[in-house]
Amino acid sequence: MTAPVFEWPIRVYWEDTDAGGIVFYANYLRFFERARTEWLRSLGLGQQALCDEHGGMFVVADVSLKYLKPARLDDRLRATVRLTEAGRASLAVHQQVWLDGPDGTTTLLCEGQVRAGWVSHRSLKTMRIPAAVLQLVGAA
Repeated sequence: MTAPVFEWPIRVYWEDTDAGGIVFYANYLRFFERARTEWLRSLGLGQQALCDEHGGMFVVADVSLKYLKPARLDDRLRATVRLTEAGRASLAVHQQVWLDGPDGTTTLLCEGQVRAGWVSHRSLKTMRIPAAVLQLVGAA
């Protein structure tokens, strides 16, 4: 069974672009981060609540990106998140950024894999992801 895909809309602003009006490559990581945060929030897992209720937080441990086409100022994008693997101490997700064209077309701009480890929010030492969190992300 394939995990559901979460989608988060993004509009490209001046701050996202370089001098040529093209989205700066590192900003795709920011788009991915926003989508992962909103994915967790949609599951009832706010970042502060994870710290307060479970004593931990997710931190990015590994990223691999492939850039396919550029996004430009004022573009409407969609960042997606799909859980691909859940371990005892980390989650892996596949993420994409899509351009939603004014003519109804969609174009894949960037995709990648992100692994986030679960750590203590105090010591930053790796910990086991709580069963309740795994259940909410659909991994248990």
